[in-house]
Amino acid sequence: MLSVFILAPFGGSLIAIFFPSDQRGATAWFAGAIALICFLVTAALYPFVATGGVLRFELAWIPELGLNFKLRMDGFAWLFSALITAIGFLVVLYARYYMAEEDPVPRFFALFLAFMGSMLGVVLSGNLILLAVFWELTSIVSFLLIGYWHHNAHARDGARIALTMTGMGGLAMLVGLLLIGRAVGSYDLDAVLASGDAIRNDPLYNVILILILLGALTKSAQFPFHFWLPHAMAAPTPVSAYLHSATMVKAGVFLLARLWPVMAGTEAWFWIVGLAGLTTLLLGAYFAIFQQDLKGLLAYSTISHLGLITVLLSLGSPLAAIAAVFHIVNHATFKASLFMAAGIIDHETGTRDMRRLSGLFHYMPITATLAMVASAAMAGVPLLNGFLSKEMFFAEAIETHLVNALDAATPYVATIASMFAVTYSLRFIHSVFFGPLPSDLPKKPHEPPRWMRAPVDFLVLACLVVGIIPAQTIGPFLHTAVVSILREETPVYSLAVWHGLNIPLIMSFVALSGGVGLYFLMRSYLATGIEGPPVFRLLEGQRIFERVLVTLSWKWARSLEQSLGTRRLQPQMRLLVFLALAAGALPLAIGGFRLPPLVIRGVDPAFALLWGIGIACAVGSAFLAKFHRLASLVLLGGAGLVTCLTFVWLSAPDLAVTQLLVEIVTTVLILLGLRWLPKRIEEPETADIPLKVRFRRLRDFLLAAAAGGGIALVAYTVMTRPSVMETIASFFLAQAYHEGGGTNVVNVILVDFRGFDTLGEIAVLCIVALTVFALLLRFRPHPDSLETPEQQKVQKAYDDDHPERAEGDSVAEYLHIPSVIMRWMFPVTGMLAAYLFLRGHDLPGGGFAAGIAMSIGFILQYMSGGTRWVEERLRIHPLRWMSIGLLVGLATGVGSWLFGYPFLTSRSEYASLPVIGKVPLASAILFDLGVFSLVLGATVLLLIALAHQSVRRTTRAHMRTARPEREAAQ
Repeated sequence: MLSVFILAPFGGSLIAIFFPSDQRGATAWFAGAIALICFLVTAALYPFVATGGVLRFELAWIPELGLNFKLRMDGFAWLFSALITAIGFLVVLYARYYMAEEDPVPRFFALFLAFMGSMLGVVLSGNLILLAVFWELTSIVSFLLIGYWHHNAHARDGARIALTMTGMGGLAMLVGLLLIGRAVGSYDLDAVLASGDAIRNDPLYNVILILILLGALTKSAQFPFHFWLPHAMAAPTPVSAYLHSATMVKAGVFLLARLWPVMAGTEAWFWIVGLAGLTTLLLGAYFAIFQQDLKGLLAYSTISHLGLITVLLSLGSPLAAIAAVFHIVNHATFKASLFMAAGIIDHETGTRDMRRLSGLFHYMPITATLAMVASAAMAGVPLLNGFLSKEMFFAEAIETHLVNALDAATPYVATIASMFAVTYSLRFIHSVFFGPLPSDLPKKPHEPPRWMRAPVDFLVLACLVVGIIPAQTIGPFLHTAVVSILREETPVYSLAVWHGLNIPLIMSFVALSGGVGLYFLMRSYLATGIEGPPVFRLLEGQRIFERVLVTLSWKWARSLEQSLGTRRLQPQMRLLVFLALAAGALPLAIGGFRLPPLVIRGVDPAFALLWGIGIACAVGSAFLAKFHRLASLVLLGGAGLVTCLTFVWLSAPDLAVTQLLVEIVTTVLILLGLRWLPKRIEEPETADIPLKVRFRRLRDFLLAAAAGGGIALVAYTVMTRPSVMETIASFFLAQAYHEGGGTNVVNVILVDFRGFDTLGEIAVLCIVALTVFALLLRFRPHPDSLETPEQQKVQKAYDDDHPERAEGDSVAEYLHIPSVIMRWMFPVTGMLAAYLFLRGHDLPGGGFAAGIAMSIGFILQYMSGGTRWVEERLRIHPLRWMSIGLLVGLATGVGSWLFGYPFLTSRSEYASLPVIGKVPLASAILFDLGVFSLVLGATVLLLIALAHQSVRRTTRAHMRTARPEREAAQ
């Protein structure tokens, strides 16, 4: 059942993106159905977790390292899952009416479902590394949602700031989780939650704590990382409602509560978490008072309430942890309803500016009533849910936890911040819904559609019901959640509305009366339309962030670019080779590398001659590069052929086949792009060569010799190791046929033993191919900006006189080779590719070599007939091939799960076929098929881009040649 929480949202996201743009209702109902299914599954699982049970779902990934895809649902995860799915369904219903006609709705709901799935992954992860993966997914998808209106500069800036802050915090958290796994000896969440003493007593506890808190505090927008959240208000209001109530910002406090049993209770936890929470609680409430944007006010109030939850979790008290979980639920209900109400106001009036809004109760009394109830819950008014958790907060604030200044200041800060909360809540109510009727609104206000307001009705009703009868409504669910966190330490607590006249009640009365008085004292000042708080501007994190960004990106980065960057390839290659040499030499120097004894055996004359030819080709290529790049490329190909023959000589035919095919393809591709290289800087060839040039040549020679010598040294060391020593090579040789079902050890390693690594490599190849293709497209200017009208007339006249040029130049014509021969080579290369692919598991070949061989067939077709001739006769879809390759590779890995094996585990059997007899079959051939498809697609994609560029440039060259002749004729 737990797999539904991952498959349904992410699968629904993939489906929703393909809905037509005009099917707004169908897309919304589809997304709502996905959210509703997830909620119903959550509800169905409650009886099991209510009795203290823990649901688990596990798929083997890398069991040897303790990295499995494990989902885990206890009472606390169930509560969060219920919030995520229930509020997600309500937000989808609301968004159906909120989104404008011109908005790409399928993209919105696809991202929304992916965001829901990512958040469910965070709360249900049973493995620390899996939690980190979903954690980063929430950052990435929220970046896309915040920047949904990418035509808006504020949306782009808000998305960038949010991704920067939460992404950096997530990376720090990942390191902390790795250290927790090291301290515990496992990444399994069950093992971690049972190892509190081991974590708190670990020598690196303080380091772990800081790293984990960097992730949690940045995600939940705690001081000093709070500033990204107000900028996220550039997102559509449904995104803001979902992000602020049940997802994203709640992930940080979820992590604090999840790790509370194993990390809380120390002085470091109290000081760091408490100081961040108290500062955020106070400053967030203070800043909210002075906001003029409705969503800005609600954003800072969210920051403040998250600070309240953080303070509760810092105290180390079980009752405080219960209050924190209770306030998480309460805040989700009233904050989601308030954001939806703010969106309704914006949708029906055309503005969110409180300086222009007033008297809206006259036009939309139902919406105003709902918003006032939700605002009262946010302020902590009695008989509403916010009052109960805030009173529990006051009760814990006055208790003594640690004797220090921070603990002593907590009740005073809590009261002042609560007073500020009443002030901004009252301002939200009074300035928007009461006062004179508005006169300059973009739209005439009116009530929204019934179903657009329905989610707000439900959430406000929940605020009332929980506030009046908490023990009978939220009580059982809250108890299930806190028991899963505190276990045997769960204390006795009460959710009664009335606890008598006590100090927390007095604090609530002081906060309510003080907040009302403060609002009416500041009312005239706020009416002046001031933007932002009058003091503490230095604490605005955006300014700090922008200064740091300017320092890093403009000052330091530009300095590095000026000192290390260049538009020439040689200096960049020099730096790259130097860094690679240093990275290889440093471990050898630290580890005390000892050169094995040099043993000179008899040298085969043929092999020596072969290497002499290769050395001559390499030296000649370097020498001729200054004069003739084409000749240099030919000699470079000769060195590559010598390398292929060397592989054959040293009994590595698989490498030889791959190297030979790669040499053919890369030579052609480089040849197509050779004309675009910048001209070489001419150097004086006189006897009086400047000292600077001599130094550069000597430096490059020494660097090249050191790098080449280092590779030779490593190769010699590996090949002269004693045969009695156990090596990884002997393991692969012994296990290739037994475990992988193949006698070609190289191929078995790639598609079986290192299948996951190969999957990552082909994914990188896919990304690189797409990136290079996109860069090549930039070299194709728009025709209107390419030539003047006069030049376009000359181009059209030339094309009319030379129609054959419109099909692209044929290389076969220039080489005087009958094009039919090249065309007939296509089925031949296809048969060769099939032969290499099918034999690859037992003999030299494989998917990579077959993909390269097949791409040679397409290269021959482009050479024989030109670009347009080929594309009119062959259905070339390289992007589809690449996509299919990735999907087949992933499907092969997922398929092993269906049979109870770890990801990408292969299976080999002998199949008995009629007449033929027994035939060896291995599931790894499907993975190899994915490699073949992706390699073919990536190579052909680059070929198409280069071929189109060549046609365009050749045509422009003919145009420039023909222009003087036409001018003379005219």
